[in-house]
Amino acid sequence: MITKKIDENMVALIPEESDDLFTLRRVMRSQDKVIGDTTRVVKQDKDFARPDRGERIKIRIALDVEKISIDYVVDRLKIQGTISESDNESVARGSHHSMTLKIGEPITLIKKSWSDIEKKLIFGKKDAGSFLLVAIDTSDCGIGRLAGTHLKLLPNLYSGASGKRYKSKFNIEDFFKDVQGAISSAIRENDEVIIFGPGETKKRLGNFISDTSSAKGHVIRVIDGIDSSGEDGIYTFIKSDTMKQALAKSKIAKVSHILDEIMLMVNKKINRFSMGFEETARANDAGAVQSLVFSDKIFENQDEDKVISFLNQAEGKGVEVYAVDSTTDVGLRVSSLGGVISLLRFSLTS
Repeated sequence: MITKKIDENMVALIPEESDDLFTLRRVMRSQDKVIGDTTRVVKQDKDFARPDRGERIKIRIALDVEKISIDYVVDRLKIQGTISESDNESVARGSHHSMTLKIGEPITLIKKSWSDIEKKLIFGKKDAGSFLLVAIDTSDCGIGRLAGTHLKLLPNLYSGASGKRYKSKFNIEDFFKDVQGAISSAIRENDEVIIFGPGETKKRLGNFISDTSSAKGHVIRVIDGIDSSGEDGIYTFIKSDTMKQALAKSKIAKVSHILDEIMLMVNKKINRFSMGFEETARANDAGAVQSLVFSDKIFENQDEDKVISFLNQAEGKGVEVYAVDSTTDVGLRVSSLGGVISLLRFSLTS
């Protein structure tokens, strides 16, 4: 999450992944204030305008928060409350409104006071940054941006190198220019560029973009060990041991390590883990939880406020809490295990 502290009570935020939406759900409270862009139907006082219909317009409002909820199906946060300020005179102050916050949309959050847990969630958690993943071969190239455990894929790029028709006309540097343009459009400040794929094409691309301005100021690493390109290459890298080594300090590598440890304990019948909400909640009450991973699956069968309270209690006890989503294999695996898993400091007897 991109954050900028404005003063002691106000912070500007841009969620970059599902985890950030979960974090905001855990931080926001009734009587907080949120400033952001939204849409609202406003009836127009015009000739020939239908009296029973209005026009949906974009407005900027300050909303006194009354209720917050997660729409885990479409990755958005629903914030309900009362409008206290608006940049459109047609929108009355004091009227009720519901705004939705999605990944990449900025808001400003204002709180009368911040608890220690809220400060830790917003200001204390610093991950290893985000990565632009490039899986390339002479025939195609896949590009994906990995922020935390959220993966956003760009459409595959194709070189036209395959087939007899293009064999004599193919120029690899023309293909690299197309890839460079896609990288320029997707890259963000502080992104690290990770290039992989079969053969030597990845090294040639690394040298090519190092000599251009598309990735100027960004760390560029060429990684061996992945023999696939395109979208398949991105997914292969995300699930590989190569990823765990190359991105060892990243959030997705840490979550993958937790999953691997739990699977190893399952095979060895070592009872130092938990799966599912009830089992993990009992372990947390006993002070046994060391690290915890949850996905949006946890909200399907549990009361949302109960889950949020549980997560904040765990965080308050010093538990490492990670959220994952369904864009990567680790998120799907956590969902298949009940939506929440944890590593325990000690075994619990039944």
